[in-house]
Amino acid sequence: MYRFHHPPTLDDIVDLAGHAFPAIPEKLRILVRGASIVVEEVADEKTAQELGFESPWALTGLYRRAARTQKSVLDAPMENDTITLYRGPILLEWIETGEDLFRLIRTVLIQEITHHFGWSDADIERLERDE
Repeated sequence: MYRFHHPPTLDDIVDLAGHAFPAIPEKLRILVRGASIVVEEVADEKTAQELGFESPWALTGLYRRAARTQKSVLDAPMENDTITLYRGPILLEWIETGEDLFRLIRTVLIQEITHHFGWSDADIERLERDE
């Protein structure tokens, strides 16, 4: 369990995510092999609106798929998929719920991966029960 005597920084959240990722179910880790995890303070207004959120402070994370256009083998390698965690909204949820921050970040990672791949809430519940 992690204890903080100050608001966790971006680096603290990166560190927690680095420990939380191996704690998610293996079948999810396989789906996102090679994806990058980044932490930003908060989503921009445009991103939040495009996703149907009234405020960027309601968005705790986002899975972005790298552009997959037709390329030649001689072109530069494609970017990795990215899972972005938003520090500010995660900390707000942490304060409001009192949930352990490690578990909260693990949950956000699971939600972003499963929602990106079209899993239903029932699929996610089954996954968590089977762990």
